[in-house]
Amino acid sequence: MSARRRVLVAGLGNIFLGDDGFGVAVASRLLAGPCPTWLRVADYGIRGVHLAYDLMAGYDATVLIDVDCRGDAPGTVRLLEISAADRAAGRADDGPVLVDPHGMQPQRVLDLLDSCGSAPGRVLLVGCEPADLSERMGLSPPVEAAVAPAVALVRQLWDLGPAALTGTLPLPAGLLATPAEEDRETGVPV
Repeated sequence: MSARRRVLVAGLGNIFLGDDGFGVAVASRLLAGPCPTWLRVADYGIRGVHLAYDLMAGYDATVLIDVDCRGDAPGTVRLLEISAADRAAGRADDGPVLVDPHGMQPQRVLDLLDSCGSAPGRVLLVGCEPADLSERMGLSPPVEAAVAPAVALVRQLWDLGPAALTGTLPLPAGLLATPAEEDRETGVPV
């Protein structure tokens, strides 16, 4: 195997919007411990453009950690795969990708990559249902309680090795959540 890191684990979110800081909290805990040499963990926060540039360097798989509004109980953690078809279906329009260095949501980051002819490899999402996205610091109790299970899920993924994360080998049955037919908040197919 090459020395190049094959998988990027990216914590996303805005710590000033309550539960939106979930991905940052998970990444922070992951960064506090050891991780495999073939994997890179990073806290991107609201720096979506930096995430896009890093992904353009080439990864075989990307694990995004972020809030994921689907109408479940707050603190529900799930693992979803976001295919290229899912990303295309989630685009608001076929216009140019607008770049906002402090406000690029994951879908916009992936749109930017697609528009540049780059690919993030397999994309997985470790998502958590938020309880409170208002302007405030700190996670709500159910989302704070979800950080440890999310850390354990990411570690379980990397224990499976790069072949499972990149899709060369299948993930164990039951690990991936079965998404609803559409995102309950936006109505976008997932």
